[in-house]
Amino acid sequence: MANNAIFGERYRVIAIDDQNLVLRGIRSGDVLTIKNADPENPLTEADYPPGKLIALNDPSTNTQS
Repeated sequence: MANNAIFGERYRVIAIDDQNLVLRGIRSGDVLTIKNADPENPLTEADYPPGKLIALNDPSTNTQS
């Protein structure tokens, strides 16, 4: 998968714990594990319930006003 291709995909949450979010691409079937960069604020199932569809944003394209 090309590096920027991950941002054109939608993902379904398949697992979560305090420090990891595991996603599966809807079209590609690729599995990604997103590591929590802020251990002081754990990931929660309330925020990312299994089965939820999400899209990833490329932080290098975000512009601040």
